[in-house]
Amino acid sequence: MQMNSSIKLYRSGKGILIFLSLPLFCLLCLPVVAGAANGTADPVSGDGGIGVKFYQDTKHGWFWYEDPLPEQDKQKKDGKKQKIKMPRKLPSLENYTIDELWNMYPDDFQALLNVLQKKAVQAPTEQNITDYLTMQDIARRKALAYTNATMYVTQKHADLFSVNQVYPTAGPGVTARVQMQMSEISQTINRAGSDHALIFFVQPGCGFCEKQAGILAYFRDKYGWSIKTVDISRNVNAAARFNITVTPTLLLIKKGQDRYMTVATGVIALTELERKLYRAIRFLQGNTRADNFLMYDFQKGSPLDPTAILKKGHKLRTVGN
Repeated sequence: MQMNSSIKLYRSGKGILIFLSLPLFCLLCLPVVAGAANGTADPVSGDGGIGVKFYQDTKHGWFWYEDPLPEQDKQKKDGKKQKIKMPRKLPSLENYTIDELWNMYPDDFQALLNVLQKKAVQAPTEQNITDYLTMQDIARRKALAYTNATMYVTQKHADLFSVNQVYPTAGPGVTARVQMQMSEISQTINRAGSDHALIFFVQPGCGFCEKQAGILAYFRDKYGWSIKTVDISRNVNAAARFNITVTPTLLLIKKGQDRYMTVATGVIALTELERKLYRAIRFLQGNTRADNFLMYDFQKGSPLDPTAILKKGHKLRTVGN
């Protein structure tokens, strides 16, 4: 009889509410039971401190419809005192001489300059502004001294630090430099025509390929090179072997070598084609590496040769006054 009434109660809405409330009731009672089991001792520290307050102070907070206390009230309630921030001790130029500032290490000088700038912004008095502008004036003079000394050293030791002898900037010098470059490019391409060749990768419907083919016709007439055209839609193996996914693409190969190098992708002018082909030829021949790829042959050993300083016999030079 009692079981039947319990089943009826469970099937009713009130029974379900009571059934669902039982676990929640047990969870709410856990802190009380734990506190009773531990007495008045703090489970962490063992004394009647934070633990007692935690287990006895219940039914408070957001889920009990209580808003959090403002920060000031919370500090008053907890008996905490706000820490008073002490004012910064800002430096003054009265503690330095001009010689000390002039010979100061740049990082220390920069730090002092920044502090004096902020000091002047915080309190723009005549003295603070004067201190900051004095630092700025010293910084300007130091920069000017460095510039003058650098120009003196580069002019006195032009063989070490000037690139003007191989890369002039004056008009006549630029003309001569370009002529030397073009002459070296033409000679290199002409000499390499006997054991080098170009592979021209195209595909149907490629309008850029048609334009590049016209430029290559001029190149063939000028240098007499062998150029093989490969349609990647028909010759899939060749495209996969050289990893060609874009057309038009020009590839340089050398007889007797498995190595190859991409010359250009897309449409490029004849002069640019010659320049890139020249660099690729020199790279495959072992005359250049990645770190001096752009160097011309007449620039070897010059300041435009990055690795020339690493060769045997090159030592750091000690200069006098």
